[in-house]
Amino acid sequence: MTRWIRPRTVRSVRRVLSPDYPVETERLLLRPFHRDDLGDFHAYHSRADVVRYLFQEVHGLEQARVALERNIGRAALTEEGQRLILAVATRQDGQLVGEIHLEWLSRKHRQGEIGFIFNPEYQGRGFASEAAWAVLGLGFEDLGLHRIVGHCDARNHPSARLMERLGMRREAHLVHHRIFKGEWDEEFVYAILEREWRER
Repeated sequence: MTRWIRPRTVRSVRRVLSPDYPVETERLLLRPFHRDDLGDFHAYHSRADVVRYLFQEVHGLEQARVALERNIGRAALTEEGQRLILAVATRQDGQLVGEIHLEWLSRKHRQGEIGFIFNPEYQGRGFASEAAWAVLGLGFEDLGLHRIVGHCDARNHPSARLMERLGMRREAHLVHHRIFKGEWDEEFVYAILEREWRER
């Protein structure tokens, strides 16, 4: 005999995300971008090793200025489809070391996506993990998301390791699914659920 199981009630997201800035971690400040960040912003967006796996090319100073202007003001999520983009700076001296993104993919399905870009000069110190953990908290605690995904090029080993350190599981390995910068691309897809984040 088939047993009928009552489906679990699924709550929907009706919130907005508008943190009190800066968001503080042990060593970092997460805050909106401002125009004074241009020099440090350009320092890593002008590096070929940083943009190798991004949908952009190396930025000259004027291109960096335009990109920075697009980022300024992206400090809240009020509707699905929007992206929160925060500067990551050290608490010790305010040095900009990178940026972190949270995109609201779906209100109904409570889905989001995390992304990050960091200056290699500051890699190896755990800054990216610390910032990403805080942003996962914003997504799950403040916005009420159920699932957050992350994507990276399969050759981008530091990004893959970072997502694995965060407890994200690799859910897909997409092989030759598009042409990226003149060659076939392979991509990893990672994800973590709210309950998994809380358990960690």
